[in-house]
Amino acid sequence: MRIFVAGATGAVGRRLVPLLVAAGHEVTGGTRTPQGVERLRAQGASAVRVDVFDADSVHRAVAAAAPEAVVHQLTDLAHGDRAANGRIRREGTRHLVDAAKRAGVTRIVAQSISWAYAPGDAPADESTPLDVAAEPPRAGMVGSLRALEEAAAEIETHVVLRYGTFYGPGTWYARGGPLEAVLRGDQVTRDPAAGDPAAGDPVAALIGPVVAGDAVSSFVHVEDAARAAVAALDWPSGTVNVVDDEPAPARAWLPAFAAAVGAPAPAPAVDGGRAGWERGADNTRARRLGWRPLHPTWRTGFTTL
Repeated sequence: MRIFVAGATGAVGRRLVPLLVAAGHEVTGGTRTPQGVERLRAQGASAVRVDVFDADSVHRAVAAAAPEAVVHQLTDLAHGDRAANGRIRREGTRHLVDAAKRAGVTRIVAQSISWAYAPGDAPADESTPLDVAAEPPRAGMVGSLRALEEAAAEIETHVVLRYGTFYGPGTWYARGGPLEAVLRGDQVTRDPAAGDPAAGDPVAALIGPVVAGDAVSSFVHVEDAARAAVAALDWPSGTVNVVDDEPAPARAWLPAFAAAVGAPAPAPAVDGGRAGWERGADNTRARRLGWRPLHPTWRTGFTTL
């Protein structure tokens, strides 16, 4: 299959492209930088520089690739800028979907997240509505995801992957990454996209404060996220939670992460509290579709960091 991967050099994309190539697909990856072009070609893919905020640039890139499917892994998380990531979800997705439709693409797999659900007491499944009643600043995030998912649904076969919190190489939750920096009280974090030191990077501020309380998260190792995107090329239309098997409160997973990276763990919160949306997500549908995570729980996954 001819596949165009948008965001091909991000945390998921850099693992996804080799998997697609190994599976025999003809892959063209979109990237913003010359270094990204070199990385993609080294992985056996074709590469094109593209500005996702320039509609003409996206149209040219997709038209030249003539893909049968588009995989959308676009994010802008390197500097922890919510507005920038919201813009790429709205504008970048809009340009990508328009280009795909113009090129006659009938299948898209798109990256979303699993913590935008409405409040509740149990892990959310895909029938749970998005948290459209959220107050700012959460409202902006939910709105951008809604725009992304609605745009993707304009393609005949559309699979939206609602990923859990990424951990593993190239993510915020990795050895030497921003969460470790926060736990150590460091002032220098690392750019998850480039792996370069960045003094004053606001990502740490976006993560903090770190509280070992009752807020529940669902995780997914970045390798499992990439494997799900490959599998989703054969899935029917719909949303799918791509998370591990164990939603957990921060008072459980945060000490385990700290131990894995050798950082001091915060003391358990006396009254950690939990917002209604901090509920985790259920992966029953993904498992019924045949996805099996290599890291079924963060408990063992963190030990590989």
